[in-house]
Amino acid sequence: MTNYQLETRQWWVERWLELLDSYRFKKRLERARNYAREGNVLRLEFIDSELNALVQGSEVEPYHVSLRLDPFNDEDWNFIIETLSEKAIYSAQLLSGQMPASIEQVFIKNGLNLFPYTLGDIHSHCSCPDQANPCKHIGAVYYQLADRFSEDPFIIFQLRGRSRDQILAALRSQRGAPIPSSLPIAVVEQSPKTVETQDIQAETANFWVYDYPLDSDLCEIVPPSGTKSILELLGPIPLPYESAQEVKQSLIQLYSQVSQEALTQALGTD
Repeated sequence: MTNYQLETRQWWVERWLELLDSYRFKKRLERARNYAREGNVLRLEFIDSELNALVQGSEVEPYHVSLRLDPFNDEDWNFIIETLSEKAIYSAQLLSGQMPASIEQVFIKNGLNLFPYTLGDIHSHCSCPDQANPCKHIGAVYYQLADRFSEDPFIIFQLRGRSRDQILAALRSQRGAPIPSSLPIAVVEQSPKTVETQDIQAETANFWVYDYPLDSDLCEIVPPSGTKSILELLGPIPLPYESAQEVKQSLIQLYSQVSQEALTQALGTD
């Protein structure tokens, strides 16, 4: 079951879909949902901030669909990044696949809207002969994008003009500190056979000890690769069904909290 069909959807998916869900042509929306559910959306691809898609309709050749929002300019994004960097929890939750509950206030504070307010805020086009907008092909892309959006909240930022990598790089730059001048420095002599190091203790007992601040440029924190969670990889819990579901839900919540706390500590405290 896809995320846009769930009775309880993440709040940011709800915000993304609420405009389309309020569309008065319900039959058209039902056909769009069926298209998305049955795999008629053949491809989703971003070109800068515009989403391009191929949707298989009733004809042999698939239809070309494009969808975009008005992107924010560089000045707007500078203010947004500065505000986001004030609280490490924003970066931590985004990296763990969660959209912070107060994220919209960051944009409102800067005079912007993260999510579209009306269907007119969404610029879409389809190569099919249907003059209505959204047609079922555009609607299918919209629903399919919601499914992707539930797993990767950075998609909404991409539609507003900044990719995931650009945002993370800007946040690291905003929150990063210079490497301390007292860090041990390795000196390489001109001779390729001679390598000397200064101020490095080679004691085995202290091999894993590192007493210097970890600069944000030295590492990149990314969510786990793949679509399966650790619980899914471990397989069924050997308990009766209802008990297993209770344990699973508790572990999901616990893992989420632990991940966010770890990312918060790694990125810095509020």
